[in-house]
Formats: sequence, structure tokens, C-alpha cells
Amino acid sequence: MQPLFIIFLITSLLVAYIIVKPMLRERGREKVRSQIFPKTWRKILRRNVPYFHTMPADMQLQLKQHILVFIHEKNFMGFEGIDIDDEIQVTIAAQACLLLLNRKADYYPKLKSIYVYPAAFITKHPTKDAAGVVHEQRRVLSGESWELGKVILSWKDTIDGADIVDDGRNVVIHEFAHQLDQETGSANGAPFLKHKTRRCWSDVLSKEFDRLVSRTARGETTLLDKYGATNPAEFFAVATEVFFEKPKEMQHYHANLYSQLKGLYQVDPALWL
Repeated sequence: MQPLFIIFLITSLLVAYIIVKPMLRERGREKVRSQIFPKTWRKILRRNVPYFHTMPADMQLQLKQHILVFIHEKNFMGFEGIDIDDEIQVTIAAQACLLLLNRKADYYPKLKSIYVYPAAFITKHPTKDAAGVVHEQRRVLSGESWELGKVILSWKDTIDGADIVDDGRNVVIHEFAHQLDQETGSANGAPFLKHKTRRCWSDVLSKEFDRLVSRTARGETTLLDKYGATNPAEFFAVATEVFFEKPKEMQHYHANLYSQLKGLYQVDPALWL
């Protein structure tokens, strides 16, 4: 009987831990959200994140609370001479948390660290050619999202993306859209969705992706950046950028896509302008 009792005890403790841990984490987050948002941080928002002032007051409050939790939980690391300060943390956190408004936020649970470089950075990835020979591929990037716990950002591109709010380009929004996508596994353009919305989401995004691929191949001008034609994951990230930065144009030219993103993010940026 004793071994059975020990197994029962261990199982009970494990179940209790699984149930209690999220409750304790949420209680801690509520405590962080209740803190006063520093005046110096408000100045950073005014200076670096102009879209903040177009949002309704209740969403501004939500965003500030999310920023407090995000900075409390995530580890920022600077490279190549970058010293992490409040300006870097608040500017990045504000744009990342824009994707969490009006929804139950788990603050990108897989994400542990944000690496910040002064400008575009070089990545090296092994690739295999048709003959099976492995080569090192070098790419210059302004941002990169890893499934295993990190986002890499160029500070210059972060500032540019935040400052110009209506060009449909925002590296932080792009990379954190990938993070949402990666919560369900490898990025594939299908973030966590309610079961009843999955088929409609898949139909709309597949049609819009094929449309962008076709128009890109013909060299036509497109509202969505042609980089979105690379694959469904990049399409979702590019579409998210445009949804927040050029909502009225997307609503006009890509009404079904706009509707799907509005349902996912639970906000309507077209009303903010």
C-alpha cells in the first residue's frame, strides 16, 4: 500500500502544482499591472510611439499595464555597443503588447529574451542544396523570431517602424506576430484560433496569400509587402503590420482579411484614426 500512497501523493502534488502555478502567476501579474506607470515611460511613449495617442483611453491603460508586465518578465540583452535602458524596453514592449489588447494575455509564453542590435545584423544559417551539400547562408536582417525563446531586433529599424505609423512596416509587430504564430508550434500562418473560426481563417488567408503570390509574380503594386509572398508565416506577419499601420486601406482593398485579423486581435484600428 505504501508505494501506492506515494504515487498518489506525488500525482496529487503534481496536479495541484499544475492548477496553482497559473493562479499564482496571474496574481503576480495583477500586482505588477497595479503599479504606477512611470512618468519617464509616458514621455518615451509620446516621443517614440505616436500611434499610442490615437488609441481610446481604455486601450491606452491596457497597453501601459501590459508594458509593465512585459518588461517585468522578459530579459533584454544588448549587443554591439547597445546598452539596454528604459527607452529601448518601453519602445519595444509597447509595440509587442499592441497585439495583446482586449484578449487574455499570456505575454508570449515561449519568449524569454529580446536581443537588441544597433542596426541590421547578419545571421548565419546552414542550408542544404539539391546535391545534399551543406552551405552557410548569410542574411542581413532587421528582425528575427525564434521559436525557442528569443526575438532579435535592430534598434534603428525598431525606432523607424514606430515613428512612421502609416507605412505598413513595423519590425516589432512583424516579429511578435511570428511569436503568436509560434505558440502553436512552428510558424505556419495559423496562430491559436477558436475551433469554429479555423476553417474561415484558413480559407481567407489562403486566398489572400495566393493573390499576393500571383500579383508579386506579375510585378504589380500591392498594399501588402511582397515579402509576404514568401510563405504563409511571413504573409501573416506582413498582414499584421498592415492591419495596425494601414487599417483603412486594408479594410477597403482586403475586407475579408481585415475582418479575420480584427477577430483575432479583438481591436479595430480603423476606428483609432
